[in-house]
Amino acid sequence: MNRRRFLMGAAAAAAAGVVGGRVQAGASNADPLPGVKVPDVKWPTLFHSPPMPKYVDDLTVPSTITSSPSEPIEIVARTAGNRFHRDQPRVPTMAYNDEPYLGPTIEAHVGEQTTVHYHSELGKHIFAADLDMSLHGVTPRYRDTPVTSMHLHGGATPPEFDGNPERLMLPHHGTSTFKFPNRQEAGHLWYHDHAMAITRANVYAGLAGMYFLRDDFDTGVPGNPLGLPAGEHEIPLILQEKIFRDDGHQSLRSTPVVPEGLWEGGAVGDRGVVNGKVWPKLRVDRGLYRFRLINAAQFSVWNLFFSNRMRFWVIGNEGGLLDAPVRTRSIKAAPAERFDLLVDFSSLAPGETVDLCNDLAPPFQAAVLGEVAMPRFCRFVAGTARGDRRGVPTRLRGGRGKPAPMPPIAKPQRVRTVSVTQPYELRVPPAIMSLNNLRYADPQIEKPKQGVTERWDIVNITPDPHPIHLHLVMFRVLGRRPLRTVDYQVAHPQPAIGTRWAPDPSGFYAGPMRGPAAWEAGWKDTVHAVGGHVTSIIVRFPTADELGFDPDAIFSSDPTQSWTRPSGGHAVARPGPSTHGHHAGTTPAHGMVTRDLQGYVWHCHILDHEDHDMMLRYRVVQ
Repeated sequence: MNRRRFLMGAAAAAAAGVVGGRVQAGASNADPLPGVKVPDVKWPTLFHSPPMPKYVDDLTVPSTITSSPSEPIEIVARTAGNRFHRDQPRVPTMAYNDEPYLGPTIEAHVGEQTTVHYHSELGKHIFAADLDMSLHGVTPRYRDTPVTSMHLHGGATPPEFDGNPERLMLPHHGTSTFKFPNRQEAGHLWYHDHAMAITRANVYAGLAGMYFLRDDFDTGVPGNPLGLPAGEHEIPLILQEKIFRDDGHQSLRSTPVVPEGLWEGGAVGDRGVVNGKVWPKLRVDRGLYRFRLINAAQFSVWNLFFSNRMRFWVIGNEGGLLDAPVRTRSIKAAPAERFDLLVDFSSLAPGETVDLCNDLAPPFQAAVLGEVAMPRFCRFVAGTARGDRRGVPTRLRGGRGKPAPMPPIAKPQRVRTVSVTQPYELRVPPAIMSLNNLRYADPQIEKPKQGVTERWDIVNITPDPHPIHLHLVMFRVLGRRPLRTVDYQVAHPQPAIGTRWAPDPSGFYAGPMRGPAAWEAGWKDTVHAVGGHVTSIIVRFPTADELGFDPDAIFSSDPTQSWTRPSGGHAVARPGPSTHGHHAGTTPAHGMVTRDLQGYVWHCHILDHEDHDMMLRYRVVQ
């Protein structure tokens, strides 16, 4: 039972009083898609943003930092301010470096280490009143001195530099060094905060940014061997959904039914935000563009398409390029998924416009509360310039001047079944989002072996989608099979939370496996685990020799410490801004308890779910 089930009775009563008992979309998202009738209703179970006209602000593009193996990059988390819309005031945000919101795009090169010196200058948390003190050690201190933990999402990164959710940095308490080896394929990564139990608050406030990993083929400059758009014709699109208060401030809360200061289960926003602007517009040349798109939302899966239903091409996923462009008219994008897109505006006349849209309705439990699909995100306005007219490449991998083709999906040496559930307790709110029916701190963790290829069968018995992300590794999507969830649970009653529960789903399938869509067939680090389905992925866990580091090393929870200890071995000092160590369980000057950590995490990337409690540790062992 999640937060929505808990509220279902009140929401249904409100729905009955407002629209005659029928569950219909509310009008908090004005300007619906053509042919969709939406009643002019503001649901009492939801907060609603003030009116904001669309397409009055220009799309902004984050600044770029180019990584050099000889020069560290400085990344600073700061309290900032952003004007999300022309008609709204500048309001508090959190951001990296000098950006008003979000962070600069980091460009790095395959095989060249990126070193980041990270520290926090944050002031009082802009969502101080919303932090839930009952979750994972969150204390009132976090309201005035918010903790952070920077994670390179998609990076094959040593565990001490991975942004472990328990490796927390306090503001004005030293510098933490991150070393990203970049010993992986060119691809579309991103970095964001990962602090235990307040990840959603920190990311929603603005602590996120893009990270493009280049190579000698995908250079990111004009004249690249692959013939891809570059420079002003390659643009990041960071898509989010938000609710704003009447004073223009961001609202972390979605419903008045859940009291302030208590965790929510996630919600659909009523304003589309791209690169920190509400419903912006972008003037484009009438040619080919490369859009590096990410669903950076807290909750929603979107079905993205253009308002004129024109075709576009997917050329890559999180871990790099596909073998060839995939032509499509829509894609489904779950939170944290990234898509490398080519869009051709050459057919538009000067002044003609086309909008980026979504028509995927929220899950039933969200709809009962009155939450509706976010119909539009931004508008593209055709200019007079012809732009890039080279056309869409026919091949991206294989052959002279191109990277090697993608290998066939590997045959697994082991099958591992894991589960996604939403058990509840007698508390307010009652929801506990869970993997394997466990809480984060429970000791029953997965321990795949180095060098072994596994099939993970992700059994989602909930009706909701859950984007599942594994740190350290990339994987391939094998497919999805519908599951008779009721029969499955009757045959295997779920115990109280704290006992691992992930029964074999064999014998309970409701149909054959369907392979991945062509546009999600590349290397991925996040998979859309559909509700009521078993989603299967193939993942190989790399060896220490392949990685160039020990993925099972023991390291300090203090991010200002630069030592690691191989599993079962002695401490190894690493050069960094601070090499004086603390023993596990000691309390250094900043007042945070220091102890040993080991391994990585895997979790749902609906950030509310990750915070409570759909995240588990795992280790890659020898």
